[in-house]
Amino acid sequence: MKLSELGGKEIVDVKRAERLGVLGQTDLEINESTGQIEALIIPALKWFGLKKQGGEVRVPWRHIKKIGNDMIIIDIPENE
Repeated sequence: MKLSELGGKEIVDVKRAERLGVLGQTDLEINESTGQIEALIIPALKWFGLKKQGGEVRVPWRHIKKIGNDMIIIDIPENE
């Protein structure tokens, strides 16, 4: 999958059954030494139970369960 194909996909939390937002083109955290995606960065509106970092929510890549044609399914453990 190309990086440009990630943009515009809706992000859905499978446990909360909530739409979290739409991923923009630049909302990724990339490890500069390996080039791997570390996390998705989502602008924070009303986030409970997720780590906020300066008005945005960081979703680690390991919590992404499926990337489909229209959406990205995430599964974040309750304790994070």
